Amino acid sequence: MKEPRSATPTIKFIDEYCQWYKNLFPDVRSFEAFKYLHIGCISDIKRKTLPAIAKIVGLDNHQGLHHLLTSSPWSVEKLRIKRLELILQVLKRRPIILIIDETGDKKKGTSTDYVKRQYIGNLGKTENGIVVVTAYGVFCGMTFPLLFEVYKPRERLKPGEKYRTKPEIAAMLMKKLESMGFKFNLLLADSLYGESGNNFISVLDELSLNYIVAIRSNHYVEILPRQHIQYLKWHKFKRVFSDMSSEHRFIREIIPGKRGEVRYWQITTDIENLPENSTWYVMSKYPDITPREVGNFYGLRTWVEYGLKQSKNELGWADFRLTHYPDIERWWEIVCSTYLMVSLHSEQMLTSSPKRESKFTSHPWWDNGNGWKNILNNLRLLIQPFIFFNLIYPWLTVFPIPQLYSGFSKLQSIIYSLTSSLFNYLNNTDFYFSSA
Repeated sequence: MKEPRSATPTIKFIDEYCQWYKNLFPDVRSFEAFKYLHIGCISDIKRKTLPAIAKIVGLDNHQGLHHLLTSSPWSVEKLRIKRLELILQVLKRRPIILIIDETGDKKKGTSTDYVKRQYIGNLGKTENGIVVVTAYGVFCGMTFPLLFEVYKPRERLKPGEKYRTKPEIAAMLMKKLESMGFKFNLLLADSLYGESGNNFISVLDELSLNYIVAIRSNHYVEILPRQHIQYLKWHKFKRVFSDMSSEHRFIREIIPGKRGEVRYWQITTDIENLPENSTWYVMSKYPDITPREVGNFYGLRTWVEYGLKQSKNELGWADFRLTHYPDIERWWEIVCSTYLMVSLHSEQMLTSSPKRESKFTSHPWWDNGNGWKNILNNLRLLIQPFIFFNLIYPWLTVFPIPQLYSGFSKLQSIIYSLTSSLFNYLNNTDFYFSSA
């Protein structure tokens, strides 16, 4: 029996990362397309459309990429589970902060599944679009996607589907993650979830999960007769942002009646005027938490959500030209896989890894920052020779220049040989990377 051919090599760190998922694909062409989409997602092309990705990875057309998303018989659920298993092995049972967020994307018409005129949180207004509820992990300041589930408006449900509110979807995602073995030391969410009633909060209590969630200024809390609301004194604290800039803010506790396990807070930039756009109300259940910790944890949610939106945009989250949700779900799952690949190159995620000096850092465009976007910038540098060669190769078929061809080949070979294995560090701590 003839052995199937090996997948065409691309870029070392992408080949190694994607190897983890290899056995999920029925044939080598589907696996190659899977790798090509990872290259396309981290590239700096403005729109991650399939024709644009096909050009930079050296394909004659994008049909193989389209086939992977629409026809190839691989399981998106198995890919998701495999990705989550990888995260669990990296975390080694260490707890993370869980952030519940939602992403909305503007879409024209009604041909795309579950598109409806609805409130799009990241746009801050009602638009025609599709919304997905997402659970993210934060570990030592580095973010990575966990699970997502599309919100299905009542009017767009298909036969046999059940309507779920966004808080119900979030509760379902949390239970699934907990059942897989993820451990959380805190949950952060916005007012949609904080104001959702007892169903969402009861799941947090069921999981014994500490939380800090936003609430509206008119949030109702029942107090007993002859009890009153106390506003404690303001505490000044320094809010540190992701770019290490800082801003002074103020926080005070609000006690409706008698203080209990659930506590209420007001955060603002101006205690005299309490401006509406920079004053927040927060509800927490976190034993012995200090006002400063409440302020900084809640602020973490704000900048992480902003960062998540920017990261998704960088990877092409909304660039799909698909109308059926099973195909869109595949695209989103591959974007999540690519997002994780970037996060796994951070020192925060691989805390046991020794920092190694590399010749790559001599590149004048090398980014020495430690943030997710800094890592993405550097990975984009590493894929440049591969992409540039694929873009210039059509000219070499018109005007053959052997020296140029061999020069590109040599440069790619050098980068391939020098690129440290993403999982070498983990191999030293009883983690063995394999596609088995």
